[in-house]
Amino acid sequence: MVVPVMNEEGNIPRLMEELRESLKGFEYEIIFVDDGSTDRTREVIKELMDDKTTLLVLNRNYGQTSALEAGIRFARGEIIVTIDGDLQNDPADIPKIVEKLKEGYDVVAGIRQKRQDEPVRKFLSRVANRIIQWATGVKISDYGCTLKGFRREVAQSLGLYGELHRFIPILAHLHGARITEIPVNHRPRVAGSSKYGFNRIFKVISDLMYLVFVQRFGQKPMHFFGTLGFLMFAAGAGIGFYLLILKLLGHSIGGRPLLTLGVVLVIGGLQLITTGFLAEMLVRIYYEAQQKRPYTIREIYRKGGGSVILPQRD
Repeated sequence: MVVPVMNEEGNIPRLMEELRESLKGFEYEIIFVDDGSTDRTREVIKELMDDKTTLLVLNRNYGQTSALEAGIRFARGEIIVTIDGDLQNDPADIPKIVEKLKEGYDVVAGIRQKRQDEPVRKFLSRVANRIIQWATGVKISDYGCTLKGFRREVAQSLGLYGELHRFIPILAHLHGARITEIPVNHRPRVAGSSKYGFNRIFKVISDLMYLVFVQRFGQKPMHFFGTLGFLMFAAGAGIGFYLLILKLLGHSIGGRPLLTLGVVLVIGGLQLITTGFLAEMLVRIYYEAQQKRPYTIREIYRKGGGSVILPQRD
């Protein structure tokens, strides 16, 4: 269990009790990641922790993404389940997620049923989910639910940073993970306060633009920069050819805004094409220098020898 917390002292005692109750029968560890709390969250965890509980304390508030990444990297279990520390996710749903993973899935995402949030927040969440589904093609109903289960090799290959925790299913999809979702309970907050504000909208849009680019052009950036650059260059060249004809026919073209537009398009197109070449070289350097490959082999089949399931590595 990976539980990111920030200023949740009022929720910790009940959360610990419910986690331990839901995890009976499992071999487990609970990793709390304190993300720069300014109340008594750390002290309360220390008072209630047992030999199956670990507390990671970050030296300042880095955000939920970094807190999740720290906990996932520290985890030793074959299955990793993440859950919010505000008690709105119900720990009683954890066994259902584990059972679903055992069916062969790599990621199981929760869908919050009867969300206990403000109407404006629920509306914005629905709009964001629709936009993300349309832009990425990854059909997950509830991107904002922290209650998710992973196989460890998938979770530790996500490379979380910035604000990317909202897009974990997309990152898993980029690694070829088999993803499903199940309905989970959602409860009203009983202590503490929400950490989300309207500035979240702009962060989501920015991260979505980045992920769409990585999803479609991460391995072949020249397909994006080169195509756009060629179109701009061709448009600029066409304008230049048109103005050349006018000049040959005796018209004055020096003061025409169209001339400026043509020059800007030609120069901009050349710059985009050059950027594409540089991006292609950076991608090649990235994979070769780190001995990474842009693919993952899940199994090897041999005639008469069955299949070999390989450990997942970058």
